[in-house]
Amino acid sequence: MESDNNQRRILTNISPIAWEHPADRAALNALRKIPGFDMVLRKVFGMFGERALLLAFKANAVRVTENQYPDVHARLVRVCEVLDVDEIPELFVSQKPVVNAGAIGMGKPFIVLNSSLLELLGDDEVEAVIGHEVGHILSGHVLYRTLLIILLSLTVFRYPLAGLAVRPVLFALLEWYRKSELSSDRVGLLAVQSPDASMRALMHMAGGMRGETLNLEEFVAQAEEYREGGELLDSVYKVLNVLGLTHPFAVVRVAELKDWIDGGAYEQILAGEYAERGEEEDRSYGEDLAEALAGYKDSAQKILDEVDAAVDRMRSRVAEAWQSSRK
Repeated sequence: MESDNNQRRILTNISPIAWEHPADRAALNALRKIPGFDMVLRKVFGMFGERALLLAFKANAVRVTENQYPDVHARLVRVCEVLDVDEIPELFVSQKPVVNAGAIGMGKPFIVLNSSLLELLGDDEVEAVIGHEVGHILSGHVLYRTLLIILLSLTVFRYPLAGLAVRPVLFALLEWYRKSELSSDRVGLLAVQSPDASMRALMHMAGGMRGETLNLEEFVAQAEEYREGGELLDSVYKVLNVLGLTHPFAVVRVAELKDWIDGGAYEQILAGEYAERGEEEDRSYGEDLAEALAGYKDSAQKILDEVDAAVDRMRSRVAEAWQSSRK
């Protein structure tokens, strides 16, 4: 069932602080505090050219307007209205089979939706994705994300030996990149204001098929099952499996979004209790770092608890096997 646009709360003057994952914000602020870092990145980006990227999409994609994909345009306008965005970013639809979307650029970032995404997702699910990408723009992610994609392309495909030298930096940036996805999932939810629509979008992007009806409750249960652990090595495998990825697994994203909702932050924002723009200047880097450390501490504690539980299970099995062998 699609949500009622008239029921959505307009989040006037909302600050990205309201939705950003603390590890995302702390890592990004740490990068920005490096003297000259932004300037160097912008110069590197200038070598490739934002205008060249924009022209490429104008030449080989369809720009969304009131007369072109009018329903999608209305969704974009609605998202920007709910999130109180003054300047609506340009939106393009690109003919690609992978169900995905992205925000690209530097001075004037723009959004790209793959055509397969529009074919597979429902209206509110598409709107949640648009809100996700607008969130990347509002949080200032786009410059760093675009450059990381370029860096990955250069080091992995063109200069693989150079990639070995910068791999630690890449892994660090990829860890931030994955946290930025969790932040923007929250923005997608705030834009559409339907938890089911936001989680359905992630489910369909993970493994949806045209003509098939998926069960969200089953997928949420799958997400919980994934997080519950398993054997001793499972926690190690979970870390290793995502090291080279730009996005967290869909089941992890659904579980994280559900945690954010269950923790009360979502309802608090809808009730009008959120940080407003301008409060970023009053917030110290130490506060961001403290929140990030607390988040990582909680994650680490969960992993340790899972390992302890796995060790206990293994100990019990060994004891049972020993007892059985003596009979």
